[in-house]
Amino acid sequence: MKFKDKTRQKIGIIGGGQLGKMMILEAKKMGFYVTILDPTKKCPAHSIADQHLVADFDDREAIRKLAEQSDLITYEFEHIGVEPLKELEAEGYKIYPTARSLEIIQNKYHQKNILKQDQIAVPNFVKVTNPAEIREAAEKFGYPVMLKSCTGGYDGKGNALISSPEEVETAFQELGAGKAPLMAEKYIPFKKEISIIAARGLTGEMKVYPVGENDHQDNILYETKVPAEISAELKQKAEEFAREVLKVFEGIGIFCVEMFLTEDNQLLVNEIAPRPHNSGHYTIEGCVTSQFEQHVRAITALPLGDTTLLRPTVMRNILGSGKEGKAEVIGLDPALAVEGVEVHIYQKTVSRPGRKMGHLTVTAASLEEAAEKGLKASKLIEIKGEKD
Repeated sequence: MKFKDKTRQKIGIIGGGQLGKMMILEAKKMGFYVTILDPTKKCPAHSIADQHLVADFDDREAIRKLAEQSDLITYEFEHIGVEPLKELEAEGYKIYPTARSLEIIQNKYHQKNILKQDQIAVPNFVKVTNPAEIREAAEKFGYPVMLKSCTGGYDGKGNALISSPEEVETAFQELGAGKAPLMAEKYIPFKKEISIIAARGLTGEMKVYPVGENDHQDNILYETKVPAEISAELKQKAEEFAREVLKVFEGIGIFCVEMFLTEDNQLLVNEIAPRPHNSGHYTIEGCVTSQFEQHVRAITALPLGDTTLLRPTVMRNILGSGKEGKAEVIGLDPALAVEGVEVHIYQKTVSRPGRKMGHLTVTAASLEEAAEKGLKASKLIEIKGEKD
């Protein structure tokens, strides 16, 4: 098969996890050749990739090889070395989202700084390097205060909630005792956590998805409901924030903007992800164009797709249970017997408690019905490791 536009022929993806897998499923529908780079031989995307470079994410030679045999590179997670990508960009290789976007977003302090400079509302924050500065920030913001690693954190890892001066030293030690950059952030007693998926193409075209309402348990996303049960005014404000974020970071591809809705009905941007996001999985069944198809469209200069919500939708993560060991899916049949339920199994070979092993989505006539069916189905399916 030959493409008239050669730049659309081969896509390289850094990462072969579930996000990479779902990107490939959409890319293959449009005829793209996809190569992944991932150190795990049987990663979720391995079975459907056209080619798999088995190498570490910090292997410069392997990343260069991926670039040389691809027309463009994208990535499914942001904790990768940015310097090799900057070098490749300087040589003319295409990387989306750009290395500049990635470099800023990788560091939460820099991320928040650039948002604040562009007058996008964020929680108050300050860089800290020692316990004395953490106490000073806590006195300014009030207890409790959030201590965050500026780099590397995800799913609550790299965060410590400090409730009193006595907890400062312990939190400082837990987050590396200053070996990695730290920031202190005002704790926000929010009413809701929401997120919005937005896309920007190479032409500057932008599309924004409906606002999702998120429920986290143990710092891991548990459920996303769409549409979020917030006012039309707040939805419009969230969309404005999303569009501004895409402009600020000159984003190409899918970006997720996570926000807090405060007790006094203000929106504050919490974090940004320069890639398809867990809270956007609902778009696969819930919207005309999924976030994964949209990402492929955006980075290959194709027209962006319709983001209309087809029906109220609920997404629930399926987390590993039992002990760590070979993954075993239990209860797929009864879960799929619940009307409106779709199940996505990531095919990770090893399950461990709390690991994201799959998700299910439910579409229904009402959000209440979708939530009820989602809860029912989630109680029927389980992905376990070794038997207890």
